[in-house]
Amino acid sequence: MNTPAIILVQPQMGENIGAAARAMFNLGLDELRLVSPRDGWPSPAADKNSAGALARMQNVQVFDTLNEAIADLHYVIAATARPRDMLKPVYTPEAGIKECRTRADQGQKTGFIFGPERMGLINDAIAKCHGVITIPTNPDFSSLNLAQSVLLLAYEWTRNQDNTPDKIMEMGDSFPVDQEKLEEFLTRLEEELETRRFFRTEEIRPTMKRNIRGIFTRADLSDQEVRTLHGMLSALIGKKAS
Repeated sequence: MNTPAIILVQPQMGENIGAAARAMFNLGLDELRLVSPRDGWPSPAADKNSAGALARMQNVQVFDTLNEAIADLHYVIAATARPRDMLKPVYTPEAGIKECRTRADQGQKTGFIFGPERMGLINDAIAKCHGVITIPTNPDFSSLNLAQSVLLLAYEWTRNQDNTPDKIMEMGDSFPVDQEKLEEFLTRLEEELETRRFFRTEEIRPTMKRNIRGIFTRADLSDQEVRTLHGMLSALIGKKAS
């Protein structure tokens, strides 16, 4: 898969590099590039804080300049606050990832650029980028650490390609009950409630029946659960389950 490179410009602490690498690899990204890391490279602190991610990723590439680090890339986006004096597209994380994924599907090589922990990317670095991703944060407390920022964009990249359904209900050996069997149970339940005069007045009977049906249809019951309900009802009325 044509995944993006993560480029850290002048990262200041090996621990943060390691945490960023861990975040990347958690979500399937394994190409890390460093531009002039303050404490040099390799870094024992980075190795330790990566929890083994660095040992399993591609070899980290180290460059003296940002120009060298992005020379082979076709489209790069800076993760930074909105630039006030540059005319550049400013993406949400979701939109920026979609743009890069579209380009990656066309064979282009993309990258996300992150600045130093203390001050972020300078304007000269942002000027080299095709666009900007700004992560929405609390305006009164907007500072994210380096690994958090990398994690958010790596997650968006993975989420954009993920075809997992929004909701999964593990049914085991059972299967959702079909409407005929559900109707059999609901009819039986209504008949037993009628026998025991649960519906106190004729006026409220239709509404109460609809409410009862709503409870059980909304529950998205399995075949086994409906059999269990039959058994519970039989126990309550003192009869064998049908």
